[in-house]
Amino acid sequence: MSVEQSLKDNYKGAWGSRIGFGSSSALLVIDFMKGYTEPTSPLYAEGVVSAVVQAGEFLAAVRALKIPVIHTNIIYSAPDCVDGGVWVKKSPVMKLMVKENPLTEFCPEVQPATSEQIITKQYASAFFGTSLAAQLHSMGVDTIMLTGCSTSGCIRATAVDGVQHGFRVIVIGDCVGDRHDAPHQANLFDIDSKYGDVVAYQDALKVLREKVLSA
Repeated sequence: MSVEQSLKDNYKGAWGSRIGFGSSSALLVIDFMKGYTEPTSPLYAEGVVSAVVQAGEFLAAVRALKIPVIHTNIIYSAPDCVDGGVWVKKSPVMKLMVKENPLTEFCPEVQPATSEQIITKQYASAFFGTSLAAQLHSMGVDTIMLTGCSTSGCIRATAVDGVQHGFRVIVIGDCVGDRHDAPHQANLFDIDSKYGDVVAYQDALKVLREKVLSA
């Protein structure tokens, strides 16, 4: 029996039910910054390079459907990045994320449109220390679609906080990436089992287009 099959058997009947899309969706594009795609960067993650290309295609299709899009980035502005708290003590590589560093620029494939909001955060979750949850609730959004990086970090943290804030969480599996395939796959499995649904971007687009046509 393969490891994957034994995991599925172990989780069957306890975890892994589907939540699906609700009535109103928004796309969150999480931290697609050049620091993760430039080979000379200490944060470089090969899995993000391929994910950002797919995410760019998904983003264009979502825009065409007039679905709200919100981008996030990580920027520290306090001296010695103390606004990153203990996280930058645990992961000092994050001190690269200061405004004057070009590695904090958005990847060109997913460059925010002038009409799209950018939320700057200092921690992994897009919800922690931001007004994102209140804003989405006020917009009537009940479903958040996640693209971005990294799968084991900011995607997972945002997925967990998303369901805890009352949102249906849909992770677009081919539009998220990590620096190694093992944590990427493990976290997709765990998110899909406990916190949301992991779907391919073409499958997500099919659902979204059907909802727009039936509206």
